[in-house]
This record gives sequence, C-alpha cells and structure tokens, in this order.
Amino acid sequence: LPKEGPRSPQSRETIAAAIQKLGVQLLQNLETTPEQPNVIISPLSISLALSQLALDAATCMSPFKRNTESLYLCVSGFEPKQEFINESRRLYHSEPTILESLQQVNEWVENATQGKMTDFLPALPPNVLVMLINAVHFKGEWKARFDPRFTSRGVFYVDEKHMVDVEVMEDAKHPLSLFIDNELEAQVASFPFLKFMSLLVVMPLSGEVNVPSLSAKLNISDLYNRLPKERAVQVKVPKFKLEYAQELKDVFTKLGLGEMFSSPNLAEMADGPLQVSSVMHKSSMEINEEGAEAAAATTVVISRASNPVFHLTQPFFFALMDDVTQVPIFMGVINNPSPGAPILQKGESVNQDKVGFPIDKNYMGSFGGPPK
Repeated sequence: LPKEGPRSPQSRETIAAAIQKLGVQLLQNLETTPEQPNVIISPLSISLALSQLALDAATCMSPFKRNTESLYLCVSGFEPKQEFINESRRLYHSEPTILESLQQVNEWVENATQGKMTDFLPALPPNVLVMLINAVHFKGEWKARFDPRFTSRGVFYVDEKHMVDVEVMEDAKHPLSLFIDNELEAQVASFPFLKFMSLLVVMPLSGEVNVPSLSAKLNISDLYNRLPKERAVQVKVPKFKLEYAQELKDVFTKLGLGEMFSSPNLAEMADGPLQVSSVMHKSSMEINEEGAEAAAATTVVISRASNPVFHLTQPFFFALMDDVTQVPIFMGVINNPSPGAPILQKGESVNQDKVGFPIDKNYMGSFGGPPK
C-alpha cells in the first residue's frame, strides 16, 4: 500500500483496483452451465470476508464495508484468540460463532438478506473446522425509476439462434451515460442508482460475452472515467431477479490462493494448525422498476436531435459500482435474465399464443438488431 496510509486517496485507488482485478479473475474462472447460465458475484463482499479472516489489511478494508454480510462459524471446542474476536468486532462488527447446526447457518443467511435467500446450504461440509459464509442481496433503486405502465413482454437474445421471453422495462427519456468502445467492440452504458451507485453495463455488439477476451481488455476504472455526460436515451432493460451460489475453494486454488486451504497463515486467529474448510458465496440481485421519483425530477440535458437508443436485449457484463470509491459491489455476466423460461428458436415461426406477446418482426435494434 502507498505510504500515505490506508485512508488516503492513493490507497483507496490501489484497493479499488485490486478488488476490480479479483472480480474479473473470479469471472474468468467461474463456469456457467445450462442450469446456472449467469454469474453474479460481489467482489467487495468476498474481499472483505477474506481480509477479515486473516485480519489482513483490516484497517484498509473497513472503510469500504457496504451492504455486505459475513459469518464465521467455528466447530464447538475450537477457541479463536480473544484479540482476534475483539478486532473482528471493532473493524467488521462481527465475530466468530460456534457452529451448532445446518439450520443455524440457513437462518442467519435468511435474516442477513431480509428473507431473500432461504436454504443457503443443503448440508454441512465434512470435517469442517472453520467455515466462512458470505451472503449478499442487492435490490437496485434507479435514480429515475421506470414507469410500470410501460413494462411489457419482450425477448432477450441468448445467442444468435435462440431467445427467451422476458419482461422489459422501457423509458423514452432515461438519464444515461452511453458510448461505444471500439477496442471492446461493445456498447458501454452507466445507469445512475440511488446511494451514490451506478450500474455499468458492457454489451458486446457480437451478442456474446466472451469473458477471457473481454477481461483481457477490460479496465473498469478507465471505462468509468471515459463516461460522457448523462443524456436522455430511449432504453429497454429486462427485469430480473437472479441468484448465484458457488463454493469458491477450487477457484481460489486456481488463482494461486490454495495456501489458504492447505497451510494458511491464520496465526492472528488461533494457535496451532488451522485450515479453512469452505468459502461459500451466495449473491442475489433484483432489478425492477423501483427507484426514486419519476424521471421528471432528474435534470437531463435533452438535445434537439432524436434521442439515442440503448436496448439491453442480448448478453452483457455488468458492474454495480460505488461511485465514490470505484469499488465493484457486484459484478457479473448475464447470459439469460429469465433462466426458467423456455428457450425459443430465433427465426422459427413464433405466434403470439406460444410466447404470450406479439413479436415485432421489423424491429432492428440500435446496431442492426439481434445478433446475426
């Protein structure tokens, strides 16, 4: 860390860059499946949990604490050092808890997420000694909320041949920072949220999020700093409520952090050999029309030209950013915002009865419509 101290602007930038990098590295190593087509993680939450575990750089990480919940569970008979408990309490407002039952874990997660996550764990890991649980739920609140009267059925193109039925929010004049990044070959947009947050979206023009290729060129702070002034944009955004759960032990090992599980330095926590048995991360994110007052209350520069268009109708990368620190609170890739819906063949003869809404066959999106 820079010599100026943990709360200096330079240190904050260094930490923000490190958390961004961790998020991108995790995305590169977390595979999607047909059952779990999206990846949603909280790099901030994971970073805080790991730094708390070792009380490592704790004084640096504590100013970043926001919307995150972590729980340490220790098997009965295992005694953490009193100093560790005191520092955990002082810096992170939490402390180790004796592990009593599966129900105890699931109830804690349910309470920590205001009932949004139930049945967090189906079973306890074998031979558990110390367990780190990290749960985070986010419900976005737009600075300019969407009017539910304009929400309608629409389609999201999951790839060049397939689409799904989604609920689409629409606003003719939404405040948005928008530009095209030629190197990423993507549209980049930033939606303002309440509480000094914004939703940064990168939607590749190809219609596919190639994470290895994207992450090699992706610099979130750079994109953030290049965002133009907000203007009124005609937008369409799918509503979604998605969950993601992952054991991160294998991924951390891939990233060269396997020592944490085989021979970690947890001397701050307890004497003697000690291993982390499991790092379980679960996140959920909900985006709907809710937010502050209607767009009329937001100052937007409206040009005389017709409003530009941004339709979020194909796979995209996103980062929910803290505007003050540039730390990604959430990060992920949305390949299918409606994973439970049937996947329809693009170009097949689709009638209104089959999908429940009319499809505009003449619709061409802002860059020539759906992926070719």
